[in-house]
Amino acid sequence: MASDVRRLRTKLRDFALALPEATEALPWGERVAKVNNKVFVFLGQDMDPHFGFSVKLPTSKYTALALPFTQPTGYNLGKSGWVSAKLEPGAKLSFEQARDWVLESYCAVAPKALAAQVRGGSLTEPTKRKSKSATPAARATRRAVKKPKLQ
Repeated sequence: MASDVRRLRTKLRDFALALPEATEALPWGERVAKVNNKVFVFLGQDMDPHFGFSVKLPTSKYTALALPFTQPTGYNLGKSGWVSAKLEPGAKLSFEQARDWVLESYCAVAPKALAAQVRGGSLTEPTKRKSKSATPAARATRRAVKKPKLQ
């Protein structure tokens, strides 16, 4: 199990750092991956025999929390959608599932342009709709027609 944990930790770290503009840091003695100076995955301490990591999951938070080895992240991060997974012997988490969580976390934290790169451009800026009453003539018409007050 220890070699499986090390292998998963290494693969997940390599995947996180391969994302656009991702960097690595070691605050508090814990390995993290950041984008735009914001943490998107906490990878724990290298010497810990059990692999634990935390990610921000705005979309799949509740699905992830249904697993027996997950819980809301401490320090009130859980209220913001952060989920921690601690993989003890027997925990069933595939690399693909962990990778998807890291990707979701990256997209939640990264600037929209970077998130769009990893989502194949499917993430787009919302378009601003012009108000129909933006023209001076429309505003004048709206002012002229007053709605009756309900009594």
